[in-house]
Amino acid sequence: MTEDPILIWGAGAIGGILGAYWARAGVPVLMVDIVPEHVNACATTGLSIEGPVEEFRQIVPCVTPDQLTGVYSRIVLAVKAHATEGALAQLKPHLAQDGYVLSAQNGLNERVIAQHIGADRTIGAFVNYGADWVGPGRILFGNRAAVVVGEIDGMIRPRTTELHQLMQIFEPDAVLTEDIWAYLWGKLGYGAMLFATALSMDSMTENFADPARGPALMGLAREVMKTALAEGVSPKPFNGFEPSSFLPDAGDDAARKSLSELAFFNSKTAKTHTGIYRDLAVRKRKTEVDPQVGTVAQIAASHGIDTPLLRKLVELIHDIEEGRRDMSEETFHELTKVLA
Repeated sequence: MTEDPILIWGAGAIGGILGAYWARAGVPVLMVDIVPEHVNACATTGLSIEGPVEEFRQIVPCVTPDQLTGVYSRIVLAVKAHATEGALAQLKPHLAQDGYVLSAQNGLNERVIAQHIGADRTIGAFVNYGADWVGPGRILFGNRAAVVVGEIDGMIRPRTTELHQLMQIFEPDAVLTEDIWAYLWGKLGYGAMLFATALSMDSMTENFADPARGPALMGLAREVMKTALAEGVSPKPFNGFEPSSFLPDAGDDAARKSLSELAFFNSKTAKTHTGIYRDLAVRKRKTEVDPQVGTVAQIAASHGIDTPLLRKLVELIHDIEEGRRDMSEETFHELTKVLA
């Protein structure tokens, strides 16, 4: 592996854990974050990884964007989806001519990155482990889960193999794939349901285990899977989410079985609620609903596919963000009404 530092843009739940594990293993790392207190903690007293998976503290070099100098051949982008374009504008001058950006995000941000720096300089990743930024210098590592890396054109290159080896430092079971889009679209189906769980104060497990919420959850996943098929993608399963259970020819029994497996999987994590929930209930900030759920609805419309549940979900999340609705079971069942 080359010795120039890996630049991690965004030292939160995803980027912070990657940075801490890589730095502990002796991999040169430099993190960038916009929260000065977090930057200072990571670089001085160290970044504390907490929770049931493993607990340790690791000093990781970290700066704010205005303090960054130099160019880097490997940049991991780990910001929220709606911050992608802003982050790209800042990091682009620091990307080496022959360098690349790896998207360690949720959604289809690889499309956005490719538009800005070129498809040949863009690599995709799928991350499903449970983590939360809980304060400056502190990240909760709630549970291990699927980690996948792959080129957006499906090729396996030396750089892809290197990234896979780096991911294995953190997650020994990390997968190197020739079809990263299959995992990204799978996560979008699961992700749509996760956004729905954030409509109430209940945990992910409580939502997936509630028979009354099943129809809306299943309907959301079905709209995403239908759109994925129209895009020519066959989503792959992971951590209890079985995409085939939500395809047009699959019945309710298969879908309910997948919901049950998701309830079980999420019952085993210290991260009981989604990052979306934390954005709404704890951090009081905008979520990624537009670049994730909204983008799927737009892609679906381009194929002539109607997605009433996805569109309603976007509306409800915006209502909570802007104070028009509370997070409650009643708000969740606004989705159920769409099915009536």
